[in-house]
Amino acid sequence: MDIRDAIRAAREKGLDLVEVAATADPPVCRIIDFGKFQYEAKKKANEAKKKQVTITVKEVKFRPGTDDHDYDYRMKHAREWLEEGDKVKATIWFRGREMTHRELGSRILERLEKDLIDVGEVEARPRMEGNQMFIIVGPKRHKSAKDHPAPHSSPTPKVDAAAPKAEAAAPKVEAPAPKPEVPAPSAPQAEVQSVPPTAPKTEG
Repeated sequence: MDIRDAIRAAREKGLDLVEVAATADPPVCRIIDFGKFQYEAKKKANEAKKKQVTITVKEVKFRPGTDDHDYDYRMKHAREWLEEGDKVKATIWFRGREMTHRELGSRILERLEKDLIDVGEVEARPRMEGNQMFIIVGPKRHKSAKDHPAPHSSPTPKVDAAAPKAEAAAPKVEAPAPKPEVPAPSAPQAEVQSVPPTAPKTEG
């Protein structure tokens, strides 16, 4: 669409012709409410800024001859900064002949590392730059449970509460063998003697 036609169409709708992609070939324009477009763009920028995490590096300075009181004071500040999410740069300054005793600075940094081990972790080991030795300690990252899976445990057998407990087997009792039946004595039979028939007497 020609630019003049696009402007005319925007005016007819009471809107604006806004270029939304200037780097495209050809550039891309939209007919929208420019005030609303600016508001939404600003809102998105603020939301992105809230999600953005800003980490600053704060510095604590020591000397090779720093006493315990000064050390504790600076160490507590470093702990507070680490708990707030900032990084800490611990620096040992050497002057003149102190450069020949670098081991004193190394001891202070090692002590600081041990005192902050619960809230921070060393990101840059001790190194020399000119007349100073330093380390950088960052806030400790809390690892999630996914990084440390629970140890595999053997499955425990399920116990069914409703199942009856196994009873001790009762001793088997054998029924007594049946006694052999004795036939009951039969009643004595009466002996029947056969009597020969007698002839009838005749009277004469």
